[in-house]
Amino acid sequence: MSDVTLVLQSISRGESQATESLFPLVYTELRRMAAVRMAGEAAGQTLQPTALVHEAWLQLVGEGDQTWENRRHFFGAAAEAMRRILIMNARRKAVLKRGGGQTPLDIDDLEITAATPDEHVLLIHEALQWLEAEDPETARIVLLKFFGGLTNEEVANSVGTSLRTINRQWFYAKLKLFRWIRGQN
Repeated sequence: MSDVTLVLQSISRGESQATESLFPLVYTELRRMAAVRMAGEAAGQTLQPTALVHEAWLQLVGEGDQTWENRRHFFGAAAEAMRRILIMNARRKAVLKRGGGQTPLDIDDLEITAATPDEHVLLIHEALQWLEAEDPETARIVLLKFFGGLTNEEVANSVGTSLRTINRQWFYAKLKLFRWIRGQN
C-alpha cells in the first residue's frame, strides 16, 4: 500500500495531522497534473499551475467530506476540483470578454487535448455533463484526460484497466462529445 493511501486512510479515521502530511506527498503529482492541463490552455492564461494546485487543494480539504478510498479516488477528486476551477475561470473570462456568448466550434478543427480557448473549455464542460448522465465511466476517462492532464497509460493505471481498453474508450468518448457539440451549434 502506498504512503498516500495510508495517509488517506488516516484522514478517513479523523486523525488531525493526516491532512497536513498528505500535501507534501501529493504535491508533485498534483503540480504535474496542473502543468499538463495548463499547457493546453489559451495564450494569456492568468491562472498558473501552482495556483491551480493550491485552489484545488483548498477545495479538497475545505469540503466537509474528506474520505478518499485510495490514491486513485483522491487524484480523481483532484482532477474534478481542477475542472471546476478551470470552468469557473473560463466562465468569468467569457463574461468579461464577450458578454457570456460562446463562439461556434468547428468539430473538425478540435483536438480535445490540444490548446483550447475558454469558450471551448465551456463547451467541453457542457458536453461532459451530458456524457456523465449518459455514460459515467466514459465521462470519468474524459475528466482524467482533459481536466486531469493524464496520458492514456496513466488513465489505465488510475481506473485499473488495460491501455487498449482506454484507447478504445477515449476514441469512443471523443466521438460522442464531438457529436453532442455539433448538435449544439
